[in-house]
Amino acid sequence: MARTLSTPPTLASGCLAGAPQPVIPVAGDGLLLRPWERADARAFLSAYEETRRWHTHRPTTVAQVEEWFDGYRQDWEREKGCHWAVARDSGEVLGRMALRRVDLADGAANAAYWVLPAARGAGVASRALAAVSAWALDGIGFQRLELDHSTRNDASCRVATRAGFRLEGTKRNAAVHDDGRHDMHLHARVRGDR
Repeated sequence: MARTLSTPPTLASGCLAGAPQPVIPVAGDGLLLRPWERADARAFLSAYEETRRWHTHRPTTVAQVEEWFDGYRQDWEREKGCHWAVARDSGEVLGRMALRRVDLADGAANAAYWVLPAARGAGVASRALAAVSAWALDGIGFQRLELDHSTRNDASCRVATRAGFRLEGTKRNAAVHDDGRHDMHLHARVRGDR
């Protein structure tokens, strides 16, 4: 059902899909955010084996990963989501960065990320999150980016904070994980935050 807005949308239709999905440079170490490629499927699949604790929605085969990649391309074309590999300029995949639940009318989206074990502890996730945030808030004109993570995931909390996402509160019993329901921290960064 289409909704009628009493104010103009924050972001115009076509502000994303009107151009190819960009490659976004990440500060330090020759890192970049780039669209997923079929050759990345095995690295992507291995990440979900490593991060099982935090993801109940996960692929189990390379074919499923390729379907997800197709969905990611469709998300961009429909302006519903933006999904990138966090990679070295050599092509090596280190992690994932995404903006999901994109709402152009409100100018809001939800950030999600993970980093492979070999790249953890080097600031890869926080620098990638800062880069996508600058692109979305300063470049495109989003007004608000949110992210949530289990209150038991201290590493994700540090990533969010280092990337300028303020902790806004705790959503009680908000998400199911393999070991049961977890409370979730809600973080946000808004346009103008530094």
